[in-house]
Amino acid sequence: MANHPLRIVIAGGGTAGWMAAATFARFLETGYEIDLIESDDIGTVGVGEATIPQIHLFNDALGLDEDAFLRATGGTFKLGIEFVDWFKPGHRYMHAFGDVGRDVGLLPFHQYWLRARSLGLAGDLGAYSLNTHAALAERMQRGPARTARTLPSMPYAYHFDAGLYARYLRRYSETRGVNRIEGKIVRVTRDGDSGDVSGLVLENGTTVAADLYIDCTGFRGLLIEEALGTGYEDWTHWLPCDRAIAVPSARSEKFTPYTRSTAHAAGWQWRIPLQHRTGNGVVFSSAHMSEDEATATLLAGLDTPAKADPRTIAFRTGRRKRMWNRNVVALGLAAGFMEPLESTSIHLIQSAIARLLKLLPGRVIAEADRTEFNRQSDFEYERIRDFIILHYKATARDDTPFWRQCRDMAAPDTLAAKIDLWRGNGHIVREHEELFTEVGWLQVLAGQGIMPAGHHPLADAISTSDLGEFMDTIDKLNAREAGQMQDHAAFVAQHCAASAGLGA
Repeated sequence: MANHPLRIVIAGGGTAGWMAAATFARFLETGYEIDLIESDDIGTVGVGEATIPQIHLFNDALGLDEDAFLRATGGTFKLGIEFVDWFKPGHRYMHAFGDVGRDVGLLPFHQYWLRARSLGLAGDLGAYSLNTHAALAERMQRGPARTARTLPSMPYAYHFDAGLYARYLRRYSETRGVNRIEGKIVRVTRDGDSGDVSGLVLENGTTVAADLYIDCTGFRGLLIEEALGTGYEDWTHWLPCDRAIAVPSARSEKFTPYTRSTAHAAGWQWRIPLQHRTGNGVVFSSAHMSEDEATATLLAGLDTPAKADPRTIAFRTGRRKRMWNRNVVALGLAAGFMEPLESTSIHLIQSAIARLLKLLPGRVIAEADRTEFNRQSDFEYERIRDFIILHYKATARDDTPFWRQCRDMAAPDTLAAKIDLWRGNGHIVREHEELFTEVGWLQVLAGQGIMPAGHHPLADAISTSDLGEFMDTIDKLNAREAGQMQDHAAFVAQHCAASAGLGA
């Protein structure tokens, strides 16, 4: 490149900052200088994190060894999310990764399942998911199925300590040339002509300048919001929870390979099993529950003794009106917040970084590039928003004002259209590259009690006896495959056990 190398400065560390630094270090090896500014005096939001299978794409792109990464982060495996008491108290279902059943001809499996269910020949959807069978049996394996060639391999994600993940990526980044600058940013300067950010002034008086700035300063949005006044689109009217309280507890003997989400009177509680502890937290609406009540709910729901004092996090669900504004790109919490119900927070960082790499500017930032980045970001956030709203909107709960408000609210038009399409004859359409697949929508729509009036007429082509045998065979194949898998805790101990004292 002509003149000096292009300089990218990442403001803030944490998961978002070090994911960005690691990616730039890996793919921008020449022609760029990468600096990251963070202060040891400023904490991060990171708690025990649950992810989705797309995290494999990120780790593989960096060339990370899976077992080494899991050892360093106290990681475990995740096959899905169990939702308890969401549809109604006492009800539970699994949103599992991977296929459900097997498609036949032109039709997806669920059309045959709908017909079989109407005839009393089918059980819950989870019976036809290998991941659900394995998760509930607390089993784990990697690679292709061992007992039947017709079964798919079992996709998985991870649970891991987000703080340890950031530390792991920091080591990766610094060995590849990223320059970490210790210090607090006290002022952001702007160019008087263009309005772009021209420098970040540190507490010691040093000014750090760049061509492109990555804002990873959390909810504050020091660059994207405080300096540029970008604006925020608030989605609280659809997702009224605005507080979370997190607390770690001792490692549980019930070492489940899935995240558990349990609904309560004014929100829900998460449970994420790690090797060295269990991550726990409650998400709640402060308009419907006090912090003392939420804390009591959290502590009463722990499987093991708490290891620290509960920590409160205030938030507003929504997103920046522009995630790339002038020469600043916001990542992570600086870009927006989606409650962690479907484990999308790290994915949103990952996808934004990938999007930025594809549209990476040179010395001149084209407005068309910014516009396209923001268009794709908006679409992704809005479709994930709809998926999360579905969990609240589609409920039979009538036991508290919170749940009655959620049940009775008007859904976004995009979500209402999806529900209507499903209610008719069980059709699900995935738009463009939205994150959640048809199978993901299927599991939550059915799990939350929304059932279609009918099914596709082509599903009637199979005889009743063949249909029943088809359903029964899939269930039995899944059960047999899961039955020969290794216990999850034993699998972790064999392949990626963390050292004693991790995270201390």
